[in-house]
Amino acid sequence: MSFTWLVTVLFMIQSVVPQGSVPITRDGKPISIINKEDYAVGDHSFYILDTKKYNKLVNQLDKQLSVSPKNARLDQYENIIPEQIGSSLNRQAFTENFYAYFFNGSTSSIEVPMYSVYPKVDSEILSAIRSIRIGRYITSFNPRNKKRTTNIQLAVDAINNHVIFPGENFSFNSVVGRRTAAKGYEKAKVIVRGEYSEDIGGGICQVSSTLFNAVDSAGLKIVQRFSHSRHVPYIPPDRDATVSWYGPDFEFRNNYNQPIIIQARTIGNLLVIKLYSSDIIEYNPKKVPFPPL
Repeated sequence: MSFTWLVTVLFMIQSVVPQGSVPITRDGKPISIINKEDYAVGDHSFYILDTKKYNKLVNQLDKQLSVSPKNARLDQYENIIPEQIGSSLNRQAFTENFYAYFFNGSTSSIEVPMYSVYPKVDSEILSAIRSIRIGRYITSFNPRNKKRTTNIQLAVDAINNHVIFPGENFSFNSVVGRRTAAKGYEKAKVIVRGEYSEDIGGGICQVSSTLFNAVDSAGLKIVQRFSHSRHVPYIPPDRDATVSWYGPDFEFRNNYNQPIIIQARTIGNLLVIKLYSSDIIEYNPKKVPFPPL
């Protein structure tokens, strides 16, 4: 970038900034321009800050600039993919910068201060809790049923790599979220009041049921579980866990002294869910019935 070009750009920016306006900057680089009068009520002799407009500005900046952190996770070969640190708007520091401009006129720009947001699960934690398998369960499904298979895969992806810390509860509905067409879920067979029907997300109860048996085999505390109103073929009788966004949930608690990670995937026609933890965990495994052949 030539010096002459830089001077020309700076002159153009300065010429379009009206009187009373200043740039909002991040790391010293302009990202937008605001005018004091747009955030004031009253006359020029006595400005009062319009808090609604100011809060809207701050919320917009937070949404525009903040980046959510990402937990470390395991890939399909159980290699660690490192975490990513996020960032968030420092509202208090930004307010101080804004007030200096609005009330005192003592600044020629308003810097947007950010602070780092660290993920809950980093590579060090993940490395420690993938040491031993404490629970596992495998069920089979028909991969030729494309719509049901799609729903199963979406739910599997949602719970895979989820970490539950000591004393925390895991809620299937909260983690997987609402099953909608916008998320890719399709209509497939479900059981409603003992009768077969079709609805968005049909098939995900096989994921919650497989997870329940893996969790139960690890001896974890079951908080709530409900069975279907009729038998389902992929699981032994009374070993299923039906879920519905507006109805039943499957929930368990990590009652052990170490974090636990869920590893879930499909392999061919098999749905495989495993639970891992640290090699110093004190746990009490249970025997659970094998799935139907």
